[in-house]
Amino acid sequence: MTLALPAAPQQSPRRQTLVATALVAASAAMLMAGMLAMWLKFRAGAPTRESSDGLKIIKDWMPKDVTIPEVAANTMFVTFPVAALMAQWAVYCAKRKDSQHRSLALAIVAVIGLAIVNAQVAVYAQMEIGLADGAFQTMFYAITGTMLLLVAGGVAFTLVALFRSVGGRDDDQQVISAHALYWYSLTAIFTAMWFVVYVQK
Repeated sequence: MTLALPAAPQQSPRRQTLVATALVAASAAMLMAGMLAMWLKFRAGAPTRESSDGLKIIKDWMPKDVTIPEVAANTMFVTFPVAALMAQWAVYCAKRKDSQHRSLALAIVAVIGLAIVNAQVAVYAQMEIGLADGAFQTMFYAITGTMLLLVAGGVAFTLVALFRSVGGRDDDQQVISAHALYWYSLTAIFTAMWFVVYVQK
Protein backbone atom coordinates (compact mmCIF):
# COMPACT_ATOMS: atom_id res chain seq x y z
CA MET A 1 0.00 0.00 0.00
CA THR A 2 1.40 3.37 -1.11
CA LEU A 3 0.78 6.39 1.03
CA ALA A 4 0.50 9.75 -0.75
CA LEU A 5 2.00 12.85 0.74
CA PRO A 6 -0.44 15.55 1.82
CA ALA A 7 -0.98 18.41 -0.57
CA ALA A 8 1.27 21.40 -0.11
CA PRO A 9 -0.36 24.50 1.35
CA GLN A 10 -1.55 26.96 -1.22
CA GLN A 11 0.60 30.01 -1.71
CA SER A 12 -0.83 33.27 -0.51
CA PRO A 13 -1.70 35.59 -3.39
CA ARG A 14 1.02 38.00 -4.36
CA ARG A 15 0.03 41.64 -4.41
CA GLN A 16 3.16 43.34 -5.74
CA THR A 17 1.23 45.32 -8.35
CA LEU A 18 -1.33 46.54 -5.83
CA VAL A 19 1.34 47.52 -3.29
CA ALA A 20 3.46 49.27 -5.93
CA THR A 21 0.42 51.20 -7.17
CA ALA A 22 -0.44 52.22 -3.61
CA LEU A 23 3.11 53.55 -3.15
CA VAL A 24 2.92 55.48 -6.44
CA ALA A 25 -0.47 56.92 -5.49
CA ALA A 26 0.80 57.97 -2.05
CA SER A 27 3.87 59.57 -3.62
CA ALA A 28 1.70 61.46 -6.12
CA ALA A 29 -0.58 62.66 -3.32
CA MET A 30 2.39 63.91 -1.28
CA LEU A 31 3.87 65.64 -4.34
CA MET A 32 0.60 67.42 -5.10
CA ALA A 33 0.09 68.32 -1.43
CA GLY A 34 3.52 69.97 -1.40
CA MET A 35 2.80 71.87 -4.60
CA LEU A 36 -0.57 73.07 -3.32
CA ALA A 37 1.11 74.21 -0.10
CA MET A 38 3.57 76.24 -2.19
CA TRP A 39 0.64 77.68 -4.17
CA LEU A 40 -1.08 78.78 -0.96
CA LYS A 41 2.17 80.24 0.38
CA PHE A 42 2.76 82.23 -2.82
CA ARG A 43 -0.84 83.42 -2.80
CA ALA A 44 -0.66 84.47 0.86
CA GLY A 45 2.55 86.40 0.19
CA ALA A 46 1.27 88.23 -2.88
CA PRO A 47 1.29 92.05 -2.63
CA THR A 48 -1.92 93.85 -1.72
CA ARG A 49 -3.43 97.18 -2.74
CA GLU A 50 -6.53 99.21 -2.00
CA SER A 51 -9.43 99.19 -4.41
CA SER A 52 -10.22 102.36 -6.35
CA ASP A 53 -12.96 103.27 -3.87
CA GLY A 54 -10.73 102.46 -0.90
CA LEU A 55 -13.28 100.10 0.63
CA LYS A 56 -11.43 96.81 0.28
CA ILE A 57 -7.97 95.33 -0.04
CA ILE A 58 -7.13 93.52 -3.27
CA LYS A 59 -4.47 90.82 -3.37
CA ASP A 60 -2.47 90.89 -6.61
CA TRP A 61 -2.04 87.15 -7.08
CA MET A 62 -4.10 86.27 -10.12
CA PRO A 63 -3.63 88.88 -12.90
CA LYS A 64 -6.75 90.84 -13.87
CA ASP A 65 -6.50 89.82 -17.52
CA VAL A 66 -6.30 86.08 -16.73
CA THR A 67 -9.58 84.17 -16.84
CA ILE A 68 -9.84 80.49 -15.97
CA PRO A 69 -12.45 78.71 -18.14
CA GLU A 70 -14.69 77.28 -15.45
CA VAL A 71 -16.73 75.06 -17.78
CA ALA A 72 -13.71 72.95 -18.76
CA ALA A 73 -12.39 72.88 -15.18
CA ASN A 74 -15.75 71.81 -13.73
CA THR A 75 -16.16 69.23 -16.50
CA MET A 76 -12.89 67.61 -15.43
CA PHE A 77 -14.04 67.68 -11.81
CA VAL A 78 -17.28 65.87 -12.69
CA THR A 79 -15.56 63.41 -15.06
CA PHE A 80 -12.98 61.99 -12.64
CA PRO A 81 -15.54 60.17 -10.43
CA VAL A 82 -17.05 58.60 -13.56
CA ALA A 83 -13.62 57.22 -14.51
CA ALA A 84 -13.19 55.81 -11.00
CA LEU A 85 -16.66 54.25 -11.18
CA MET A 86 -15.86 52.58 -14.50
CA ALA A 87 -12.56 51.32 -13.07
CA GLN A 88 -14.49 49.78 -10.18
CA TRP A 89 -16.87 48.18 -12.66
CA ALA A 90 -13.85 46.55 -14.27
CA VAL A 91 -12.91 45.11 -10.86
CA TYR A 92 -16.46 43.82 -10.42
CA CYS A 93 -16.30 42.11 -13.83
CA ALA A 94 -12.81 40.68 -13.18
CA LYS A 95 -14.02 39.00 -9.99
CA ARG A 96 -16.81 37.34 -11.98
CA LYS A 97 -14.59 36.35 -14.94
CA ASP A 98 -16.67 38.58 -17.21
CA SER A 99 -13.95 39.47 -19.69
CA GLN A 100 -16.24 41.18 -22.20
CA HIS A 101 -17.61 43.76 -19.77
CA ARG A 102 -14.22 44.11 -18.07
CA SER A 103 -12.70 45.14 -21.40
CA LEU A 104 -15.61 47.48 -22.06
CA ALA A 105 -15.16 49.17 -18.68
CA LEU A 106 -11.43 49.63 -19.27
CA ALA A 107 -12.08 51.05 -22.74
CA ILE A 108 -14.48 53.59 -21.24
CA VAL A 109 -11.88 54.59 -18.64
CA ALA A 110 -9.31 55.10 -21.41
CA VAL A 111 -11.70 57.33 -23.37
CA ILE A 112 -12.55 59.33 -20.25
CA GLY A 113 -8.85 59.75 -19.46
CA LEU A 114 -8.21 61.11 -22.96
CA ALA A 115 -11.20 63.45 -22.55
CA ILE A 116 -9.69 64.80 -19.32
CA VAL A 117 -6.37 65.41 -21.07
CA ASN A 118 -8.24 67.20 -23.86
CA ALA A 119 -10.11 69.37 -21.36
CA GLN A 120 -6.87 70.41 -19.65
CA VAL A 121 -5.30 71.31 -23.00
CA ALA A 122 -8.43 73.35 -23.76
CA VAL A 123 -7.94 75.25 -20.48
CA TYR A 124 -4.38 76.12 -21.52
CA ALA A 125 -5.52 77.23 -24.99
CA GLN A 126 -8.32 79.44 -23.67
CA MET A 127 -6.25 81.09 -20.95
CA GLU A 128 -3.49 82.13 -23.38
CA ILE A 129 -0.85 82.69 -20.70
CA GLY A 130 2.89 82.13 -20.86
CA LEU A 131 4.90 79.98 -18.51
CA ALA A 132 7.20 82.84 -17.47
CA ASP A 133 4.62 85.65 -17.43
CA GLY A 134 4.55 85.77 -13.63
CA ALA A 135 4.42 83.79 -10.39
CA PHE A 136 0.77 82.83 -10.86
CA GLN A 137 1.32 81.60 -14.41
CA THR A 138 4.42 79.58 -13.47
CA MET A 139 2.73 77.94 -10.48
CA PHE A 140 -0.43 77.28 -12.50
CA TYR A 141 1.47 75.44 -15.21
CA ALA A 142 3.59 73.56 -12.66
CA ILE A 143 0.62 72.21 -10.70
CA THR A 144 -1.76 71.53 -13.56
CA GLY A 145 1.07 70.13 -15.69
CA THR A 146 1.98 67.68 -12.93
CA MET A 147 -1.66 66.63 -12.71
CA LEU A 148 -1.73 66.21 -16.47
CA LEU A 149 1.27 63.87 -16.30
CA LEU A 150 -0.41 61.82 -13.57
CA VAL A 151 -3.52 61.48 -15.74
CA ALA A 152 -1.40 60.49 -18.73
CA GLY A 153 0.14 57.79 -16.55
CA GLY A 154 -3.36 56.64 -15.64
CA VAL A 155 -4.32 56.43 -19.33
CA ALA A 156 -1.17 54.37 -20.03
CA PHE A 157 -2.02 52.07 -17.10
CA THR A 158 -5.55 51.69 -18.48
CA LEU A 159 -4.30 50.81 -21.97
CA VAL A 160 -1.95 48.16 -20.57
CA ALA A 161 -4.79 46.64 -18.52
CA LEU A 162 -7.07 46.80 -21.56
CA PHE A 163 -4.61 45.02 -23.84
CA ARG A 164 -4.11 42.31 -21.24
CA SER A 165 -7.88 41.94 -20.85
CA VAL A 166 -8.49 41.74 -24.60
CA GLY A 167 -5.64 39.22 -24.80
CA GLY A 168 -7.56 36.84 -22.53
CA ARG A 169 -5.74 37.33 -19.22
CA ASP A 170 -8.51 36.22 -16.88
CA ASP A 171 -6.17 36.05 -13.85
CA ASP A 172 -5.53 39.80 -13.80
CA GLN A 173 -7.69 40.68 -10.83
CA GLN A 174 -4.73 42.22 -8.96
CA VAL A 175 -3.83 44.41 -11.95
CA ILE A 176 -7.43 45.53 -12.38
CA SER A 177 -7.73 46.29 -8.66
CA ALA A 178 -4.47 48.28 -8.76
CA HIS A 179 -5.77 50.16 -11.77
CA ALA A 180 -8.95 51.12 -9.88
CA LEU A 181 -6.89 52.22 -6.88
CA TYR A 182 -4.84 54.53 -9.09
CA TRP A 183 -7.93 56.18 -10.57
CA TYR A 184 -9.45 56.61 -7.12
CA SER A 185 -6.27 58.37 -6.01
CA LEU A 186 -6.30 60.57 -9.13
CA THR A 187 -9.88 61.57 -8.33
CA ALA A 188 -8.95 62.57 -4.77
CA ILE A 189 -5.83 64.45 -5.89
CA PHE A 190 -7.65 66.35 -8.62
CA THR A 191 -10.48 67.29 -6.23
CA ALA A 192 -7.97 68.99 -3.93
CA MET A 193 -6.25 70.71 -6.85
CA TRP A 194 -9.57 71.80 -8.37
CA PHE A 195 -10.70 73.41 -5.11
CA VAL A 196 -7.43 75.30 -4.51
CA VAL A 197 -6.45 76.26 -8.05
CA TYR A 198 -9.71 76.49 -9.98
CA VAL A 199 -12.22 77.49 -7.28
CA GLN A 200 -10.25 79.57 -4.78
CA LYS A 201 -7.78 80.73 -7.44
